Amino acid sequence: MSEDRIELIPLLPLRNSVLFPASVVPVNVGRARSVRLIEESFGRDRPTIGVVAQLHAETEDPDFDQVHRLGTIARVLKVIRLSSGNYSVVLQGIARMHIDEARGMDPFMRATVRRIHEPPVKDVEVDALAAHLRERARTLLELLPHLPREASAVLENVQDPGALADLVCSNLPVSTAAKQQVLELLDVRARLRKVGELVGRQAQVHEVKKEISTMVQEEMSRSQREFLLRQQMKAIRRELGEAEDDDEVEILRDRIARADMPIEAEKAAKRQLSRMRSMNPAGAEYQVARNYVEWMVDLPWSKSSPVRLDVGEARRVLAEDHHGLEEIKKRILEYIAVRKLKSNIRGPILCFVGPPGVGKTSLARSIARATGRNFVRVALGGVQDEAEIRGHRRTYVGAYPGRIISGLKQAAAKNPVMLLDEVDKLGNDFRGDPASALLEVLDPEQNWSFADHYIEVPYDLSHVLFIGTANRKDTIPRPLLDRMELIELPGYTRDEKQAIARQFLIPKQLSEHGLTPERLDFDEEAVDFLVEGYTREAGVRNLERQIAAVCRDVAVRMAEGEDVAQRGTPEYVEKVLGAPKSPMQLAEKVGRPGVSTGVAWTPAGGELLFVEATKMPGTGNLHLTGNAGAVMKESVYAAFTYIRARAEKLGLDAGFFDKLDIHVHLPQGAMPKDGPAQGVAVFVSLASMLTQLKVRPDVGMSGELTLRGNILKVSGIKEKCLAAHRAGLKHILLPTRNAPDVEELPEQIKRDLTIHFVSRLDEVLTLVLDLPPEPAVAAE
Repeated sequence: MSEDRIELIPLLPLRNSVLFPASVVPVNVGRARSVRLIEESFGRDRPTIGVVAQLHAETEDPDFDQVHRLGTIARVLKVIRLSSGNYSVVLQGIARMHIDEARGMDPFMRATVRRIHEPPVKDVEVDALAAHLRERARTLLELLPHLPREASAVLENVQDPGALADLVCSNLPVSTAAKQQVLELLDVRARLRKVGELVGRQAQVHEVKKEISTMVQEEMSRSQREFLLRQQMKAIRRELGEAEDDDEVEILRDRIARADMPIEAEKAAKRQLSRMRSMNPAGAEYQVARNYVEWMVDLPWSKSSPVRLDVGEARRVLAEDHHGLEEIKKRILEYIAVRKLKSNIRGPILCFVGPPGVGKTSLARSIARATGRNFVRVALGGVQDEAEIRGHRRTYVGAYPGRIISGLKQAAAKNPVMLLDEVDKLGNDFRGDPASALLEVLDPEQNWSFADHYIEVPYDLSHVLFIGTANRKDTIPRPLLDRMELIELPGYTRDEKQAIARQFLIPKQLSEHGLTPERLDFDEEAVDFLVEGYTREAGVRNLERQIAAVCRDVAVRMAEGEDVAQRGTPEYVEKVLGAPKSPMQLAEKVGRPGVSTGVAWTPAGGELLFVEATKMPGTGNLHLTGNAGAVMKESVYAAFTYIRARAEKLGLDAGFFDKLDIHVHLPQGAMPKDGPAQGVAVFVSLASMLTQLKVRPDVGMSGELTLRGNILKVSGIKEKCLAAHRAGLKHILLPTRNAPDVEELPEQIKRDLTIHFVSRLDEVLTLVLDLPPEPAVAAE
């Protein structure tokens, strides 16, 4: 081959195409420079231009650095005007060329090029390569039905080996880069080998496509055959009068196909469906099988509700629904933030512990709303049968799945917020322990394959956000408690309840009773009066009832035709609700010997627990009344023993107990009382009674004592401090070891309540007794 004939010609760049010599191809022209080139060529007879491929197809206006240096000299055979500024041009390749020197870009690309002359090559190797390529090309033509039939005739007529390689490559569905690589191969042998490789690869690709197409066609044929057979079977059953039953089976079959079950679950459902075909529809076994299949198709195996992971939106929703509860809101926002960063995190298993009415259930609903999940509540209070959790086996009459699987069906999504309400009130009897069955449900390492006895196939519970609620944690089994993250809701302060009433409860009750603020407008003083006079409780449930009672009074007046515009004052509240009645005891107003004020924890929150002691002539007996438990009795005996051991320091005779009977009473005898936390209060009551020194009425106390006089740590500090604050106490005595628990108290409690930490009983009496003043010392 040789290079000769340097020519100055215009250049036409192509985006996704390569023009080979001896090829005739149509090209659409629409770019400005290319349009000017074609329009200038209108007047000439078959003008000659250079055609080059772009390096990158996305380049809109390429220059000489963005096109290949080797291209093809072509003759413009025909120009068809499509529209203004758009042409279709038919080009015929003449010979390869090499760009020698760029001569300008305006009005179109021009350059001096060297035409590459390719002399014919004839030898045994070239002939063999050409024959092999021709044979492979024939095979490929059979696999490519979209190619024109004339291609086969042209393939046989081309005798020049180099032109044969160009012709075959120009018709191959390969990339522009591969075609340009072939165009730049000036050695005929290398060109034949390269094109042969491309033809072989395309033949393999289309063989695989053909096999896949055949398999798909066979599968479609099998499905069509099955469909036709089913239609025929349906017609036969219709003639036999069994069309209705067959329709039911077919409907269930379609529902199984749409349920998107795991393979194991789908096999189980289809197995029961096959059994139904051979059963009498009126038989009991038929109904059992049908119920099972319906449960399987109704479960949300793959349906998920879209989870919203917007921390700002979640913060807004939680603040809108609940006042305070900052620790819980912080924990939920942390979970959403982590889930946003790592999508496959397993949901936490939370447990809200607190007295009734503090908003545990409503908080779970808010979490569902904040995250965009569906919400379902599962009531566990009083559940004693393990089958309520795991389901009944289908061998029993009336069997059904457990409450967990039933809740998922109700939620219609596999990732709901599931509230396990009252987990502390689970029971157990001869039918099993439901708390133990919950261990698998609430363990992230196991619940991805939860096995319900009814459905008998594993179900993935790892996407569910479980939230448990309880009034007290000491009745929750330890293994179950260990699987949950405990979050305590101790109760609300007076200010928090007032804010909740104004922001949430009053607007809610006005709306539910068809009222507006113009009809009933509560004063600040009236809200305070409701909180202080009628609803001394840890939560706000009773407060909401009292607000509803006031709203009902206005609603009755409006229903009778009165034009009401009532201002909710304390006087109006008292008129509607009657005299203030606090369900809890208040602090004593006057100190008395033998009466101390203890602070106790109950499932309904903290309460005051008074301890009364008195003495009488007797023979050394100690009596205890007030429905006290065994541990409480032990605290009384321990306190009295300590006083007898320290009689001399308390100013008592060593044998004072021989001539006295002492009676300790715990008021509210109908309420059981137990626990060691009232040891300090019992000690103060006995010491005050024996020394006849008054106990300060504004001091509450809690702590467990020992015979050595040590004061041990107790629980429920937050609830006890809230109860002391509600009752109007000013001081509270707590064990020194409980100092870290005080950090969690609201700032208002810390501000209004003086907390004294004590570690020995010797430190207590000086803080709680009204001691006589020290005698004055006469001056000498």
